[in-house]
Amino acid sequence: MSDPARSPGGGALLRASGLRMRYGERTVFSDVDLAFRAGEMIGLIGPNGSGKTTLLRLLMGLITPAMGEVCIDGVPLARYRRRRLARLMTLVPQDTGFDFALSVEAIVAMGRNPHLGRFEVPGASDLALIAEAMALTGVAALAGRTIDTLSGGERQRVLIARAIAQQTPIVLLDEVTANLDLCHQLEVLDLARAMAARGCLVIAAIHDLGMASRWCDRLVLLADGALQADGPPRAVLTRAILRRFFAVDALIGEAPSGAGLAVTALASTGSGPSPPAPGRPGILGHTSD
Repeated sequence: MSDPARSPGGGALLRASGLRMRYGERTVFSDVDLAFRAGEMIGLIGPNGSGKTTLLRLLMGLITPAMGEVCIDGVPLARYRRRRLARLMTLVPQDTGFDFALSVEAIVAMGRNPHLGRFEVPGASDLALIAEAMALTGVAALAGRTIDTLSGGERQRVLIARAIAQQTPIVLLDEVTANLDLCHQLEVLDLARAMAARGCLVIAAIHDLGMASRWCDRLVLLADGALQADGPPRAVLTRAILRRFFAVDALIGEAPSGAGLAVTALASTGSGPSPPAPGRPGILGHTSD
C-alpha cells in the first residue's frame, strides 16, 4: 500500500465545524465540532438512531448539513470537484446490495477509476493494487464470481477491497463488521488499523464497544442529538456513560489479551438514553464512574 499524503504541518486533515443535521422536523444532531488527523483510527459510537451514518455521509459530502461545514486541509468540501474528492476519501457503506451483476474483480477495479483518465485503462501498477487489495481482504478466490452470488459478508469484504484499491488518505467505514463472522471482523479491523499505521485517517462506525476500544485511538460518542464524548477509549467507556447513553449497566475491565477493554453488559436499565440535565455540559469524555 502506498503512503497517502499527510496534512501539512501535522494539523487537522479533516474538520467538521458547527454541524447541524435535520430530517424534516427532526434534528439528528447539532453543534458538532470535530478535528481528525492523518494516522488516527477513530471509532464512531452511539445508540441506534444517534446519527453515526448521517455524520459519515456529511463528512463524505454526500449530503449537505443544515448548518456548518466540513473541510479537508482547511478547504470546504464544496470547493472540491467530485473526482478530486474521490482521490481523497472513500466510504464503505453498510448496504452491500447491488442492482447489477458485475464480477468481484470489476468492482474492486472501480477503486482505481478516480486515478484514471476518462478513456484510460488500468495499467500494471493499477492491476497490482487491485490484486493486492483482493489478497488482503481474502476475496482473490472470488474474483470471477458476480457480486449477486455472494453472501453479505463476502460482499462487504469486496467493498473494503475496493476502498483499499482506491488508495485514499481518508477512509470512512460504516458498520463494516456487522455482516462478518468473528474471524473476518478481526481481519477487517486489523486492515483498518494497518491503513491508519500507514498514515490514513480511518473513521469507523462500530457497535461492538470492546472491539472499538481495542482498535481505535479515539472514540467519538453521538447521542441525544449531540456530540457527548470525544477522547481515548478509557475516558469515554465508563459505566456512567453506558448507563446514560446506552441504557445498560455494564462491567468494564481490561480485556484478557491486555489490549483494549472488556465491556460486559449486565442488564438493561429500561429507561433508554436520557437528555442532558439542564446546565450540564454535553462533553463527557473525562467522566469517570
